[in-house]
Amino acid sequence: MPNPESDDYKFLRIVDATTSINQKVNLIGVVTEAGIPKQSKGTDCCCTIRIVDESNPSSGISVNVFAETFDKLPNVESTGDIIQFSHVVMKLHGSEVNAVFNKRFSAFALYEGSNFSNFVPYQVSSKFHAREQDNKFIADLRKWTITHLPETESNGFIQLNSIKQGIQSNLICKVLHICEVTQGEWMLFVWNGTDAPPLDIHSKLEEELKNPLCLQLEEPPLLREVLCSFPTVGSVLRITADRCNARLALQLLKAGRWVQFRNIQFEAREGLWCGILMHSSKFSYLPDDNKVVLEFQREYKKRFKGKWTRMPLSSFPWPPNLTKTEHEHVPLVTLMDMITYPKVLYKYRCVVRVVATLPGEATNFRGPTGIYRIRFTLEDPTARIHACLYDKDAEKFFGGYPDDDEMIKLHKVLLGIDENNGKARNPPWIDCCLKSYYVDKNDMWGSRRYGIFDTKLINW
Repeated sequence: MPNPESDDYKFLRIVDATTSINQKVNLIGVVTEAGIPKQSKGTDCCCTIRIVDESNPSSGISVNVFAETFDKLPNVESTGDIIQFSHVVMKLHGSEVNAVFNKRFSAFALYEGSNFSNFVPYQVSSKFHAREQDNKFIADLRKWTITHLPETESNGFIQLNSIKQGIQSNLICKVLHICEVTQGEWMLFVWNGTDAPPLDIHSKLEEELKNPLCLQLEEPPLLREVLCSFPTVGSVLRITADRCNARLALQLLKAGRWVQFRNIQFEAREGLWCGILMHSSKFSYLPDDNKVVLEFQREYKKRFKGKWTRMPLSSFPWPPNLTKTEHEHVPLVTLMDMITYPKVLYKYRCVVRVVATLPGEATNFRGPTGIYRIRFTLEDPTARIHACLYDKDAEKFFGGYPDDDEMIKLHKVLLGIDENNGKARNPPWIDCCLKSYYVDKNDMWGSRRYGIFDTKLINW
């Protein structure tokens, strides 16, 4: 074992390390960013970690870490944590200097950045050897971060209501759930308390009959106990990956943690927003007391202070006056409130959009006996459900039995079909009453259904 007092074990300041090209150095710094773990071009797994110290507090330096498996890579708990590297090699890549961690001779140790009394690393590599004198460097960095390490700023990070199709952006959000949707295909469900903007729907009604729009946020649906753990206000965004390298990393992220993603792309898939991790994407965990995290939490809590605050943000100050309910005194809830309500039977009032109907043709809304039988697909920023409109409830909704031409017009209004634009449609928000019920007494939750009632179309 090398002599711990030798020069070989001294930490080099980042500003000095950048002049030591092709030399092995020891570094210690504060983590400001961690890249998405990926499979390298060879057999290794790799990730990039950016660290700063008092000699270079703004840009710092990147360390490229290689290991045999993902679990041997540094698993940073939060930005602001401290990491020390031993025997990393300084390399010049173009005009940028970075450090390279070699699995054969390099070592690392990760420490909490905010725990001033704990000098025990929460993760170490196999070749790491602890030294008593390292504690002083760790303590000094912890003190330095209090006044010198900049807080994550909201500038440069968007809210969900600002996402745009095909645009790469930076996003701060909380990871709610991680699951494997198909073999090797992982998906994140994230949230930050804001509403994703409503999407225009680019499909034809006849195509939707053959390939119906997705019911909720995923297929197959998540278990009820998972859905009940989700917040009931604010959009839950799905995040997938663009290639195998990034897909492997999704399962490594931790549910319950706030994360800042950089270079994440947003796309519309099956009429729903989806975030996509790119090869260049990076992420860092944020502590719960981070300034931006607290800011998101404060804004989220404001949405519970009024009678109508569960209304979709994009419908403010009020949805178009297309419908009228018989229960206008009842406070609004979200579809996620309704899905996760602890009783099978209940009645609700929501602001939603009709994104699809079955039958797809308005002239087929009534069966051979003349009774209305319609299934609407409804959405708000929190979820998407099917809701039936049947018999007398439908008669009230449509104001009786309009002729075919009038019913076709009503259908187009509900679906947001613009006669001048035959492709995209933007359904309007409507105020409606919904009820939940069951069709099998022996399986009440499994046979739970939703229906529209006491709602009427007006001023269309």
